[in-house]
Amino acid sequence: MQTGIVGLPNVGKSTLFNALTRTRKAEMENYPFCTIEPNVGIVTVPDARLEPLARIVKTDTLIPAAIEIVDIAGLVGGASTGEGLGNQFLANIREVDAIIHVVRCFEDDDVIHHMGKVDPLRDIEIISTELILADLQSCESQLERNQRKAKGHEKEAIANAALLERVIAHLNQGRPGFTMDLPDDAWPRLRSFCLLSTKPVLYACNVLDSDIADPSQNPHVARVEQYAREHHGAGSCAISSKLEAELAELSSAEATEFMQDLGVSDSGVSRLIRATYDLLGLASFLTAGEKEVRAWTFRKGMTAQQCAGIIHTDFARRFIKAEVVAYDDLISAGSYAAAREAGRYRIEGKEYRMQDGDVVLFRFN
Repeated sequence: MQTGIVGLPNVGKSTLFNALTRTRKAEMENYPFCTIEPNVGIVTVPDARLEPLARIVKTDTLIPAAIEIVDIAGLVGGASTGEGLGNQFLANIREVDAIIHVVRCFEDDDVIHHMGKVDPLRDIEIISTELILADLQSCESQLERNQRKAKGHEKEAIANAALLERVIAHLNQGRPGFTMDLPDDAWPRLRSFCLLSTKPVLYACNVLDSDIADPSQNPHVARVEQYAREHHGAGSCAISSKLEAELAELSSAEATEFMQDLGVSDSGVSRLIRATYDLLGLASFLTAGEKEVRAWTFRKGMTAQQCAGIIHTDFARRFIKAEVVAYDDLISAGSYAAAREAGRYRIEGKEYRMQDGDVVLFRFN
């Protein structure tokens, strides 16, 4: 699963990417379009459950879940018609599953703003409008093709055309595709159109390190939170890209001390990664033994048999049962044996819907 970092040029995308991936893969300069080719990095998902589990099973090997993050070139107004790096930008977005939209929420005369003035709501609308315009072009082309096929009474084409007409009407109101009110069974069809504005979005408010202890006092952040919630039904997260880049250079102990000095208990990167994981509709089941404790990524709603296949295809093909205990129950009991005695250890079949934090042992033939 990939998440793309997008935003106007020079808003801190590459700095944030480097902090998230703890690398220096993305070039960081004080001018627009310093990123041209997208950078791809692996980001581990913070999970406080791994260490307590490791103590129970007495192992030193902890393997967290991971997602891919893509740093995409900055977009400008007119991208849908090829302005700036528009065609490349839109093609890169089409490849990802969700979007982190970085919005500049700080004033600094030394850092150039592409539009000359800091206005996060304007910045959001520029990108949202370009995605909508690109989707309108795509929908109109797809509608024309499906209407021709519908004349031959093709059922799929008839259904596609009906939905595309609804999508076009929605987009023409200036509203992104992911805000459409559709029944659950219509979303797979909508996703098959490969539209840009149907991808879920999380807004990352880039602030100064002096604002990170209480970002709600930053008026730009407050405006973004309200606007994202009311107009896009989306979440937001305050983060200081510059601060996070500095923390990435420190040891864990040094970073913790630095954050405490700033009055911050948790890294903004950790909050953003967890929010992104949730945005993608992902969760983690856990395996714990003497060899290792590992978090495995699965899509919410997947069955035990499907999750077994994440570990190895043979586990799914030869699935017999899943032995499951909830993380909290196992920690409270203190051992697998105590969890069994307390009646917290369960045997589940292949249709069981896996839950986040399930500690599981798969049995297969």
